[in-house]
Amino acid sequence: MQSLKGKIALVTGASRGAGRGIALELGMAGATVYVTGRSVKGDSTHNWPGTIDDTASDIEASGGKSVAVRCDHTNDDEVKALIERIRREQSRLDILVNNVWGGNELPIEEKPFWELPLTHWDHMFTAGVRAQLVTNYYAVPFMRDTGSGLIIHTTSWDDDAYIGHFYYDLAKHALTRMAYGLSIDLKKDGIAVLAVSPGWMRTELVLKAFGTDEAHWQDVEALAQTESPRYVGRAVCALASDPEVLKKTGQVLRTGDLAKEYDFTDIDGRQVPPFRVS
Repeated sequence: MQSLKGKIALVTGASRGAGRGIALELGMAGATVYVTGRSVKGDSTHNWPGTIDDTASDIEASGGKSVAVRCDHTNDDEVKALIERIRREQSRLDILVNNVWGGNELPIEEKPFWELPLTHWDHMFTAGVRAQLVTNYYAVPFMRDTGSGLIIHTTSWDDDAYIGHFYYDLAKHALTRMAYGLSIDLKKDGIAVLAVSPGWMRTELVLKAFGTDEAHWQDVEALAQTESPRYVGRAVCALASDPEVLKKTGQVLRTGDLAKEYDFTDIDGRQVPPFRVS
């Protein structure tokens, strides 16, 4: 059932990981999905697996519609041009998923703040928090024209528990507050703004780190409680299909909780419970 047929969506940071999973599920649900990122065919960031072209191709192969647009979300002019292109080509934007994230540039080490490199700030705040803020800055006026819509920030959340890495924790909490602040400003416009927290995902980089792939992850005991990136994609689709989603605006929601509420499962048929830090 294509519950989102006719909707226009933008998923940032969709070359791999959560962004790719969300874009795939939105496309399968009938939305036309614009996917952005820096990795394109023949030029992937750090030679990591996955590009926006791969994501768009997979959406098309599943019967969906997708447009891949290379965009460095730390470049304000490129973000502005992206939103102007969507306005020109579609005249509306119904769903914005802010997922772009630069925090993978350095390893997430369990060290105290004073032993961590200051460059984490640039990766997580400039290429993460600010990049998502700038996308909102250009997209929100466009979305307000339609009088409805949904904005989602992907984050990490466990009832305000400390995530364990100073910069990561600070940045992810900043994203939840961004969603909350926007929800107040945009409620009168009929636009719901939410932060959605997936659990431990079997992203391409996680699978690579454990020397396995999606077909064999169950052979790795450490990955037993992981979820696929499409699990959070199904959570986003459920929210985008909910006519009462505005009642949730401003909240931080976990994929596992949404799976119970909307009765969906991961791609392997499991209903993975909400992620816990400890």
